[in-house]
Amino acid sequence: MAHTAPVPPVITLPNAISLSRVGLALGFVAAEGSSVRLALIAVASLTDFLDGWLARRQRVTSRFGALLDPVADRLFMLSVIVTYVADGALAPWEGVALFFRDVMSVIGWFVARSVSWLRPITFRARPVGKAVTVGQLVTVVAVLAAPGWVRPLVLLVGALGVVATADYTLMLWRERTR
Repeated sequence: MAHTAPVPPVITLPNAISLSRVGLALGFVAAEGSSVRLALIAVASLTDFLDGWLARRQRVTSRFGALLDPVADRLFMLSVIVTYVADGALAPWEGVALFFRDVMSVIGWFVARSVSWLRPITFRARPVGKAVTVGQLVTVVAVLAAPGWVRPLVLLVGALGVVATADYTLMLWRERTR
């Protein structure tokens, strides 16, 4: 009888915390009032930090969790941006600029999965991608707390999104030869 490694549980505390951002996204769409929306953004940000910290601390990292976390992040951010565009707090082009890196990442992921020599490459967070995420967060808070800063922040996040897309593309190109 062959010995197989145990399958890690899918529902762990860190994964449940990641999954909670789906509920927070729905709550944001339904919420009325700046203070409630600011609180939901704060809680979502806290869960984003907490799930990764707990997964590392409890040593319960998994491929599922590594996929769930960014999907939950993007779903929450997409819900916030679409809600702001629908409410008129952001222009449609600003929503596109804020979410550009995320759309390009999804396209890149599908391309990498369909091209055989890119399949073995592991996608990892990169510093400029993290800067985009922080910029998105600051911008969605500014929509409610400091509207005068929104346009410059959108332009900054859009520019960082272009840089992040180029950075991820170059990383894939370099990794393909290893």
